[in-house]
Amino acid sequence: MQERTMPTSSVFVEQKISVALFLTFSIGIIFSAVKFRVLLVPSYFITFLNLLKAVIMKKLLLFTVAFVLAATVAVAQQQKDYKQERTEWEKKVKNELKLTADQTTKYDALNTEYDGKIDALAQDASLSMDAQKEKKMALKKEKEGKLFEFLTPEQQEKYKALVEQKMKDMKKTSN
Repeated sequence: MQERTMPTSSVFVEQKISVALFLTFSIGIIFSAVKFRVLLVPSYFITFLNLLKAVIMKKLLLFTVAFVLAATVAVAQQQKDYKQERTEWEKKVKNELKLTADQTTKYDALNTEYDGKIDALAQDASLSMDAQKEKKMALKKEKEGKLFEFLTPEQQEKYKALVEQKMKDMKKTSN
C-alpha cells in the first residue's frame, strides 16, 4: 500500500487560492446581480431575455407580413379568375349564338353596363350577403330581358341552353 503524502504547504496554499479565485470569479459572473423588481437576476440572463424577445418579435412581424402578402395575392387571383371567367363566357355566348355585328355591339354595351352595376353591388358593404344575392339576381334577370329584346327566338333558346349548361357545370364543380 502506498502511503498518501500531504502536499506541501506552498502547493496547498496555491490550490486554495486558485479555487477561491475561481469561485469568486464564477459567482461574480453568475450572480452579477441586477435588481429585477424584487428578485436578483444575473445581468447576462436579462440580456439573453431581451435578445430572445427581440428575435421573437422580428419573427412574428415577418410572419404577419408574409401572411398579409399571401392573403392579398390570393384575393387578387380570385378577382382575376372571376374577370377571366366573365370574359370567356361573353366570348362563348358571341360564338355559340353567332351574333351579328349589330347584336355584338349591343351585347358588349349591355355587358359593360351591367358588369359595372354588379361590381358596384359586390363592393357595397352595407348590404348583407343575402341582399346582395337578391339584387344581383334581379340585375341578371333585367339584363337577360334586355338581351332578349335584340336576340332572335332561336338565339334565345340557345342562350337558355347555354345558361342551363353553365349552371350544371357550376354545381358539378361545387360538389
